[in-house]
Amino acid sequence: MSTYIVDDGCINCKHKDCVEVCPVDCFYEGINTLVINPDECIDCGVCEPECPVEAIHSDTTEHGAKWVDFNWKYANEHGWPVITENGDPMPEHEKFDPKNYPNGKMEFFKEEPGDS
Repeated sequence: MSTYIVDDGCINCKHKDCVEVCPVDCFYEGINTLVINPDECIDCGVCEPECPVEAIHSDTTEHGAKWVDFNWKYANEHGWPVITENGDPMPEHEKFDPKNYPNGKMEFFKEEPGDS
């Protein structure tokens, strides 16, 4: 079964428009990013067009496939809470637009769970 995932484009942005449309509540929140639990995602794709920084991808793409384990790990092993409601993005999200980081944003990643 296919899934959607979140890549490092979400780090320090954390827009939550995607969370609001998810019919199965498979988003999990870290302190500075979101992930999708691949075991819970039903591959509906409604979240992908909602992401303003294009950080959500299908695992059927080469890029998306690279992020499945990352999403699974933080949704399942690190105690990140499920997030089910929209909210404000991170305060400096505009500064961290992925277009400004052609080599990715993993240098900013934090493993701590979010506040949901």
